[in-house]
Amino acid sequence: MRNELTEKDIQKMEEEIEYRKLVVRREALEAVKEARSHGDLSENFEYYAAKKDKNQNESRIRYLERMIKTAVVVSEDSKEDEVGINNTVEVYFEEDDITETYKIVTTVRTNALEGLISTESPLGKALLGHRAGDRVEVQVNPGVSYFVQIRHIENTVDDGSDPLRRF
Repeated sequence: MRNELTEKDIQKMEEEIEYRKLVVRREALEAVKEARSHGDLSENFEYYAAKKDKNQNESRIRYLERMIKTAVVVSEDSKEDEVGINNTVEVYFEEDDITETYKIVTTVRTNALEGLISTESPLGKALLGHRAGDRVEVQVNPGVSYFVQIRHIENTVDDGSDPLRRF
């Protein structure tokens, strides 16, 4: 499965790549040089720690570049009154008699603990394209489903406040 990204997601990832290449890489190389200058490398913990940090940064850069290269770009545009990507949705769960609020996001930004659900999750998939007041069946698997009612949809603007480092 390819990761779904919006243009804004890709832009944020490119900014992180640039920051890591221009700032973090330079700092990591300096830390390795400094630690190497302390002498015997066989017992130099600072050297191994600096080397590990440098390698993790390079790995992160490759990961982000690969994600951008293989991503499927999806539009975050939706009709004013329909659930779409980056919309905040208030959902009433009939069985539990509770109301929850979620933001619909792309697959790579999912974080259920923060109320960010993916367009690929059963709930996210079921809500997409529906309007406030709609009663929607959420199909968990072929034998299990439940109903929710969409109470309110808010077209939120993605201000970039989500932590970039989650990618």
